[in-house]
Amino acid sequence: MPNTDWSTKGYTIARGVFSPAEAGALADEADRLLGLTALATTDNLRCRWANHVDTGECRLDAWDPVIDLSPRFAAAARDPRLLALVGGLYGEPACLFKDKLIYKLPGAPGYDLHQDWIAWSDFPESFVTAAVALDASDAESGGTEFFPGLHRDGSLVPADGRFNRIDPAVVANVPGEIPQLAPGDVVVFGGFVPHRSGPNRSSHPRRLLYASYNRASEGGDQRDRHYVQFRAWLKQQYANHGRFGVTFR
Repeated sequence: MPNTDWSTKGYTIARGVFSPAEAGALADEADRLLGLTALATTDNLRCRWANHVDTGECRLDAWDPVIDLSPRFAAAARDPRLLALVGGLYGEPACLFKDKLIYKLPGAPGYDLHQDWIAWSDFPESFVTAAVALDASDAESGGTEFFPGLHRDGSLVPADGRFNRIDPAVVANVPGEIPQLAPGDVVVFGGFVPHRSGPNRSSHPRRLLYASYNRASEGGDQRDRHYVQFRAWLKQQYANHGRFGVTFR
């Protein structure tokens, strides 16, 4: 049966894909990775940082990529249940393209309005992300706000190969939706769905494992090639801001 939410909204929710015990084990693994202080440095391209919205403290916000640091997250990103979920939406096999773990600790800021698809020559238009909730996610904890239906319009920013934020006026007449997720739930959304999030004003993190895929027919397994390109792009972004000597480890 066709997934009505997927076709009309551009995103869909699958409840309880991972059991509470499985989600808890992934949360424990996320805690373990926070202890990798030798890797969690500002010159490591794998790390993303965010300032506390009230104190300004700079804290680790994400590992991108993450599965090469953790067999547990590697297994989750390629779990047959996720592959079947995304493959069912594609109507063909799904191939892992990208993976990251976002912590969004209490006090973490939100993300501006954007789409995940970026106009690189080999970036798949079938880019789809399955975000696995390790914690409860809602508006208070900075849950993702989607703007349904606008995915049909394709890219809403110039196709210049840069990561461009979307003018909020574009979504002014479209009611946003913030799904409430329990640990183990999965929200799947396409690369053209506009979305944003607010700060985490709760007392707990809002950790999500993001596993992104492409259709098998649109390039097959491209993860390694993507990260070569992604790291080169990041180095250039750092250089544009006067930061040199950054590495990936």
